[in-house]
Amino acid sequence: MATAKADLVLRGGKVFLGLGAGFTESVAIWGGRVIAHGSDSELEGLIGADTRVIELNGRLAAPGLNDAHQHLMMVGLGLSEVDCKTDTKLQAMLAKIKARADKAKPGEWIFGRGYDHFELDAKRHPFREELDIVAPNNPVYVKRTCGHMGVANSAALKLAGIDESTAQPDGGHIESQNGKLTGLLQERAQEKITAVLSDYSIDALAEGVRMGQQHNLSLGFTSVTDPGVGLRQGYDEWLAYQQLKREGGFGLRMHLMMLAGASGWPDRAIDLGLMTGDGDEWLRVGPMKLFTDGSAGGKTAAMFDPYLGEPENRGIMIYEDQQLFDYVRDYHDRGYQVATHAIGDRAIEQILTAYELAIGNDVEAQGNRRHRIEHCGFLNADQLARMQHIGVLPAPQSIFMYEFGDLYVNVLGEELSAKAYPFRSFLDAGLHPSASSDAPVSSTNPFQNIYSMITRKTKRGTLLGGNETLTLEEALHCYSYCGAYGSFEEEIKGTLKQGQLGDITVFDRDLFAIEPEEILEASTDLAIVGGEIMFDRQAEAA
Repeated sequence: MATAKADLVLRGGKVFLGLGAGFTESVAIWGGRVIAHGSDSELEGLIGADTRVIELNGRLAAPGLNDAHQHLMMVGLGLSEVDCKTDTKLQAMLAKIKARADKAKPGEWIFGRGYDHFELDAKRHPFREELDIVAPNNPVYVKRTCGHMGVANSAALKLAGIDESTAQPDGGHIESQNGKLTGLLQERAQEKITAVLSDYSIDALAEGVRMGQQHNLSLGFTSVTDPGVGLRQGYDEWLAYQQLKREGGFGLRMHLMMLAGASGWPDRAIDLGLMTGDGDEWLRVGPMKLFTDGSAGGKTAAMFDPYLGEPENRGIMIYEDQQLFDYVRDYHDRGYQVATHAIGDRAIEQILTAYELAIGNDVEAQGNRRHRIEHCGFLNADQLARMQHIGVLPAPQSIFMYEFGDLYVNVLGEELSAKAYPFRSFLDAGLHPSASSDAPVSSTNPFQNIYSMITRKTKRGTLLGGNETLTLEEALHCYSYCGAYGSFEEEIKGTLKQGQLGDITVFDRDLFAIEPEEILEASTDLAIVGGEIMFDRQAEAA
C-alpha cells in the first residue's frame, strides 16, 4: 500500500516540539495538521512529488507564536496614526503632529499614540496649549503608550463638551492645574472623546484587522487574542471581524474577548447567544472582558500603597466593589469565562474576591472555568495562592518589564518593581502564564518579550527580579501552549505533537545557540498557519 505523502515538510534544522517534548530535525504536515516529526531520514518517505519542502538550514522552527493579549484591530488602525512611540523629545513629537495637521483638512481629527512622558525630555505630558499651537485648525488627541490616558487640545475638548466646570466622571479623571484644563484625560474620562468621534465603516474596521494580521504574521504570530473587542466602536468591531473572515481574509487565528461592563456590549452578545468557546479554529468567542484599574506607568493602576512622592495617589478603581461583583457573578452564572484587566495589587484583590464569590465553595466543580486576570502585574504571595486555589489564569506581559521597568522603579520603587509580572512564580504554581504584548501599548516585537522573560532586564539594562527568569524553552512554552490553554485550545494547538494544527514559526536563526542579547536582533523568516505559508520574508523581499 502506498504511503500518504505530506503537504509540507520542514527539515534540516532544529524543531522545538514543546516544553518537555524535546527537539527533532523535521516535521511534516498534511491536511493542516502535524502528522509526524523525527529525523530527516525518518520523514524522507513522506516526501512526494507534490510535497513542499522547506530547508531550515539550521534555523529554529517552533510551535506558532500566540500573542494572548493584543488589541490587533487597534494595531492595524494605528498604523495610519502619528507614531510617537520612539519620541524622546517633546518638540520632535509636536513637530510630527504639526506635519500631520498641515496636510489635514480643517476640522479633521489628528490622532497620535505611544508617547511615554517618562521618556520625554520634558518629563511630562504635553499640554493642550502646545497641541493648539501645532494644530490650530484641527481637534487632536494623543494617547500615552499605556492607552489609559491621553491629551486633547482645546478643539477636541470643546467637541467633547469638556470645560473647567465638567464634573469628574466615575472611574476617570479630567486634569486641571491652577483652575485650567491641561488636556489630560485618564481612564473613563476618555469616553467623552470617543463619544464624539465619527464612526469607522465596517469595511474600514475590517481593513484594520487585515492590516493588523499581516503585521503580526510578519513577526511570526499564528494566533492572537484581541482582549477588548468594542473598545473603539462597540458591536461594529465584532461585525468587522466576522466580515473579514466571511470574505476569506483571515491569515491567522483569532480569539476575541467581548467588551463587557458599563461601557461594553454584553447585552447584545447575550441576546445573540455568543458564548465562550463558540466558533472554529480561525475565529473563536472568548471571555467577557472587564476593567478594574489603569496603568502603573501612568500612575492609575490601583495600589494599596501610594505612588512615590504622591501620598494621596493610589490609582483609580473603575468600579465600586458591588458593581464589579455583580457583573462577574452574572457572567459566571451564564457560563462565560471572564477576563479582567487588573494591574495593581488593590485591583487584583478586588477581582480575585469577585471570582471567589462567583465560584463559591464548589471549587472542584467551578475551578476549571479558567477566569483570567489580564496583566496581573503587582500581586502579593497571598493573592498568588488564591489564584492557584481557584484556577485563575494570569495573562502577563514581560515586555512591560523591558519597556517600562525603569519607570516602575521611578514611581513604585525597586523592591516592588522587582516582583512585578512574576513569570517564574506563575509557571511554578501551574497557572499557565500566557505571553503577550498588549500592543499597541507595547511593541508587538516578540523578541523583546522573549528576551525579557529569560533575562528580566529592562531596555536600559536594569536587572529586576532575577529570580523570576525563565529558560528559553519555558518562554516559548508561554508564547505558545499557555496562550492556547487560556482559550481552552491546548488540545489543538500550542505544541507540534501529532494531530495538532500545523502552526509553525520559523526564526532566522537558532535562538538556542545564541546569547540572550542576540535574540533582540532576531527576526521571523516564516509564519505557517494550518500548513499554509502565510508570511515568507524572502518572498516579501523579492
